[in-house]
Amino acid sequence: MNMHNKLPDPQAADLYSFPAPAATTRRPRWLVPVAIALVIVAAVFAYRTFFAPAPAAAPAPVAAQVTVVVPGTRSVTDAVTATGSIAARRDSAIGVQGEGGRVIAVLVEPGQSVAAGQVLARIDRAVPVQTSAQLRASIRSAEADARLADADLKRAQALVAKGFISKADIDRRTATRDGALARTELARAQLAANEALIARLDVRAPAAGLVLSRAVETGQIVNSGSAMFRIAEGGILEMRALVAEQDMARLKPGMPARVTPIGSTTSYPGKIWLLDPVIDAVSRQGVARIAVPYAPGLRVGAFAKTAIDAGEAMRPVLPQSAIQADDKGNFVMVVGADNKVQRRAVTVGTVSNDGVSINAGITGTEKVVANAGAFLRPGEKVAPILARTPG
Repeated sequence: MNMHNKLPDPQAADLYSFPAPAATTRRPRWLVPVAIALVIVAAVFAYRTFFAPAPAAAPAPVAAQVTVVVPGTRSVTDAVTATGSIAARRDSAIGVQGEGGRVIAVLVEPGQSVAAGQVLARIDRAVPVQTSAQLRASIRSAEADARLADADLKRAQALVAKGFISKADIDRRTATRDGALARTELARAQLAANEALIARLDVRAPAAGLVLSRAVETGQIVNSGSAMFRIAEGGILEMRALVAEQDMARLKPGMPARVTPIGSTTSYPGKIWLLDPVIDAVSRQGVARIAVPYAPGLRVGAFAKTAIDAGEAMRPVLPQSAIQADDKGNFVMVVGADNKVQRRAVTVGTVSNDGVSINAGITGTEKVVANAGAFLRPGEKVAPILARTPG
């Protein structure tokens, strides 16, 4: 019997039983650091939420201090401003007086001053000159015939008393002499007419003035009626200023004015010499004609502006530093009741040592920024400091 194959006794199994092995669990290594971090974050959040002090409020912006003036009104020289174009006060068109012909010389240029009767251009006169020579010869011939006829008549008159010459012969000789004298006078008149024709071939200035334009060249064929030159008589130009209807009533001939061409900083003195009697029904403007002596900076047809001294008026006066300008025109910065800056368009009047008078835009009761207005923006709040009125 094989002892090794014998099964053990089941009752003895309890004597050799061993406890079952306990089940083992493995924890991830990253779990602990993550838990610690979460705890720290929660602690910081709780501290900031319940214990940290509230952040300090941002400081309020400080309003900029600006100097302002309240100009009021004062008596100043009233100025009426207007725009218009420059023209000749008396514009003379000069051309050929006679039949015309070929121009052989042009003696003046635009911009040149000329005297009355000065030759401006000459036209070919070869044919009229020859005609004059022929007429002079005719005069000499007629004069010779007249002398001969007169001598013959005188001899005949001496023989009448002796009865050698009849009364009828004396009458015939008298008629012959008178006819010769008449032919002489006719030749002289024809010569004078031809000389006048030659003189008209010289184009002359009808009056002293300024040559505005030249429309002829040497060799050109000109005819009667064609304008060769334009002259401003007396060298006097005028500005035809377009003035608002309400301002026309304040103007009078003789009032002084200053004319400034657009694009120029030079002003030229002038004087109103005529106010047109008609107001345009559409634009409601009239024309004030301002006479201006010629100067190189004045050009006919140019656009200009003018300031006319129209007496005294009550106007606000501001320092020049308060006036600003841009592409929209002149303006000032005004501080309102809420201390906020506002832009106000103004019309500038006369400029003097006291300042700049304002014709329109403010009444004089406003607080106007006197300096540094260019650095302010409309709507910006400022702290105004009142200064003395200019002047």
